[in-house]
Amino acid sequence: MNRLIRRIIILFVCFLAVNFAEAQNQSSTIEGVVKEAANGEPIPGVTIVEKNTTNGTVTDIDGKFSINVSSPNAILTISFIGFSSQEVSITNKGFIEVSLSEDISQLDEVVVVGYGTQKRSDITGSVASVPKDRLSNLPVTDITQAIQGTTAGLQVSQGSSVPGSTGGLQIRGVNSINANTSPFLVVDGSPFFGSINDISPNDVESIEILKDASAVAIYGTRGANGVILITTKRGSTSAGKPRINYSAYTGVEGIANLLRPMGPDQYIQKYEDFLIANNLSMTNILPNAAEVDNFNNGITTDWMDVATQQGRITEHNLSISGGTENVQYFVSGSKVDQDGVVQGYQFGRASFRTNIDAKINDYIKVGTSAFFTDRNQDGGRVNLLLASAMSPYSRPRDDNGDFIIFPMAPEQLFLNPMLGLTVDREDRQKTLSGGAYVDITPGIIPGLTYRLNGNYTYNINRFAQYTGRQFNDLNGTAQINNSETTNWVLENILSYTKEIGDHRIDFTGLYSAQKVDYFASNASSRIFTNDALSFYNLGAGSTQQAGSAGNGYTLLSQMGRINYSYMSKYLLTVTGRRDGYSAFGANTSKYGFFPSVAVGWNIHNENFMANATSIGELKLRLSHGQTGNQAIGVNQTATTANTSLLPFNGTPLVGVLFNNLGNSNLNWETTTATNLALDFGVVQNRVRGSIELYKTVTNDILLRRNLPNITGYGNVWTNLGKMQNVGFELTLNTVNIENQNFTWESNINYSRYRNEILELYGDGRDDIGNRWFIGQPLRVVFDYERVGVWQVGEDAANVDPVARPGDLKFVDQNGDGQINADDRVVLGQRDPLWIGGLTNTFTYKNFSLSIFLQAVKGGLKNNVDLSYADEAGRRNIPEEIGYWTPENQDNYWPGLGAFRNYRGYQFAEDYSFLRIKDVRLSYVVPSEFLSRYSIQGLTIYMAGRNLYTFTNWVGWDPEMNFSPRGSGDWTNNYPLVRSVSLGINLTL
Repeated sequence: MNRLIRRIIILFVCFLAVNFAEAQNQSSTIEGVVKEAANGEPIPGVTIVEKNTTNGTVTDIDGKFSINVSSPNAILTISFIGFSSQEVSITNKGFIEVSLSEDISQLDEVVVVGYGTQKRSDITGSVASVPKDRLSNLPVTDITQAIQGTTAGLQVSQGSSVPGSTGGLQIRGVNSINANTSPFLVVDGSPFFGSINDISPNDVESIEILKDASAVAIYGTRGANGVILITTKRGSTSAGKPRINYSAYTGVEGIANLLRPMGPDQYIQKYEDFLIANNLSMTNILPNAAEVDNFNNGITTDWMDVATQQGRITEHNLSISGGTENVQYFVSGSKVDQDGVVQGYQFGRASFRTNIDAKINDYIKVGTSAFFTDRNQDGGRVNLLLASAMSPYSRPRDDNGDFIIFPMAPEQLFLNPMLGLTVDREDRQKTLSGGAYVDITPGIIPGLTYRLNGNYTYNINRFAQYTGRQFNDLNGTAQINNSETTNWVLENILSYTKEIGDHRIDFTGLYSAQKVDYFASNASSRIFTNDALSFYNLGAGSTQQAGSAGNGYTLLSQMGRINYSYMSKYLLTVTGRRDGYSAFGANTSKYGFFPSVAVGWNIHNENFMANATSIGELKLRLSHGQTGNQAIGVNQTATTANTSLLPFNGTPLVGVLFNNLGNSNLNWETTTATNLALDFGVVQNRVRGSIELYKTVTNDILLRRNLPNITGYGNVWTNLGKMQNVGFELTLNTVNIENQNFTWESNINYSRYRNEILELYGDGRDDIGNRWFIGQPLRVVFDYERVGVWQVGEDAANVDPVARPGDLKFVDQNGDGQINADDRVVLGQRDPLWIGGLTNTFTYKNFSLSIFLQAVKGGLKNNVDLSYADEAGRRNIPEEIGYWTPENQDNYWPGLGAFRNYRGYQFAEDYSFLRIKDVRLSYVVPSEFLSRYSIQGLTIYMAGRNLYTFTNWVGWDPEMNFSPRGSGDWTNNYPLVRSVSLGINLTL
């Protein structure tokens, strides 16, 4: 890879050195004028370029131009934003006059919608397209990284940077309390049930986001949280021969913001201050014998340096596409290898895809879409949480080179963070998916098409792990978990299109069936003689356990949709879908019906807009409809039981314990949504965008209601509650500057929404245990209101009688003279108040620079890096985090003795940030140079991700989710990474 890049760079440098020095023997001057075809008015600022060269000019204020060309047979390319480009031959001409017509191609752009395509100008629902430049020349391992911050209303939360992890997706807020709130994925027209990480970004042609009820209602039960349509690349007949594309990048990764623990001197001072704060006597300079020995011997360790490393990432992708009039094909393969910045973390993915389309005759067309993905996250991992807690006066290995189990002995609260590297661990996922279609277009009825879609997906997951003596497991423990999921979908789609004069009618009908089967098995074994067998012989252990589980469900659906257009001015879409879900209650019909209606008005096509030449697009859209959510697991409506060994007269017998209380009346959760939008394009469409307002109300929420312990059950699924979202979205695309050699374009998106619980259990009462409050957002921070730190000389007797100087100061909300649980209030919401993205793209000749900024504003979340409680005297803490002392009476950081009176406060902080997310610099090598080597295209680029974050957050990163010791999953305690990559995109 590196050798190939070096050769390309050398070739590129040679090109710059000699190619532009080549002189042409003949030249001539051509003059001309460019006018608007509609009214004959001259157009200033039009770009005129001699084809296959960098020679060009622009028209003046009168639309006139003059250009020296290299040949009397040259061809001029004439272009201007908002108008169709032209190529004009100058043969035997000294003066040329060109008339440019308005370019309506952007409005006529064909966009993928559910079960079909539509011209963008005819769409009545809320459908947003992800910018295509985010899908190429960008070094990312999964699609969520590419689309983050690019589309209004789409929130991608990158809660972890663990290699191979994917971001959480959410469209237009949260519509449910306990049920799944992720959007539904559709790939190449069929429902997709693998991981989004199975799809290589290099294989993607386009991504559309369906947001409102009209756009998603055709997906019925699965559309309540929005729909993401992914279309992969296919073959084309335009190339005339096979087209080979090779793309690759290699890069290095580092920690974007290192939360460095205290150094040796700071750590000693912190221990002394801790003893003073807690009225304890100092008997040694450090708390533990091992630390004292290392101090006396001058041994210190930078645990962050030991636990972390420079990360590396490489991807290679090779594709071949082409075809004839009757057969088209696209075949691709890719390989990703990533070594994380924390030792032991790695990710590998190999994928292969093939898409084939074949025309059997004038009436029948068939095709396939298939892929295989193998993902690998093997290997033991370092515990970064423990690494941040280690004393600098401890060491990872003994004199023999073996890991020390307890580096701060006799302290046993914190194990050596490096022990994870001794664990045998396999974590692998494989996905095989195959789809096929048949299109039948009978000539008997013009406009009628029948399509049969079939898709089968097979997912295999394998996890195996062995922890032995080196991990402080003196008996040895092995476990193996295997699971597999099969999913098939069959869809019958009938489409009919009819035009009668100025009227156009499109009808789409659907009848589909889906079945999902899941099976999992697990086995574990303990007490091995030695560690030699790892997890490869569970029978060698003295005690074994095994278990298995399986379930399945079916969906049956019917859908009808009518699109009507009159003169491309007045648009109407009516949709109805009926879904049946086998997992719903026995006392219900298991079916739900979800209708929607949308209207659109292309105002710019009206006669009274004929003279408004500066307005290229003006469209009003309104939609209203319902979608459903069945996102609960199988067997939630049935009362189930597990077996258990119970003593009876001194003999263990197998008994039965109920573990899940069913609800045979459990039914659909329904979301009713209204969307009002304005699409616009002004200044010859140099400024384009949309403004959208929406409101969603969810009824019969699928809610897991807590039950009294006396019932023997913890909770039960019910249809209760009501919740709404009200939001605003803005998308703006502008061409700020365009001239002969330079272009500056901007893309801005902004979205905000207000979530509110309208009703819970029907009695008007809040659920404090779950932090659910009527009139408040679903995700809130409910805690004490901190107003500072008690200082020396302040009297806390009337507010918090037990408080001492250095303790956190809270507001006595009810004025009862004490701080207790009754003083907790809603401090704010965990979701941001608004999110946005700004992309600026600068193009100078063949160079392009793209800068993408991501903004998140207004959310609160608990900061686990600030709440160490009573561990403060037993562990290291970040040097960035201060603490109160009588000599340093800080009003923000509490004292080291405050844990006695901190009442479980979780230190909620504002995680707003502005991030320089992506910067890309690319160079497109000119075709006249590449043609000498039979190369169709070559782009060289350099890219940086997560380059800098502007924030007041104290911690690793405001977006990352970290777990404290003793809770959560420590393997996700992984820092945000900054990467710099070099890549190429070569086409033959």
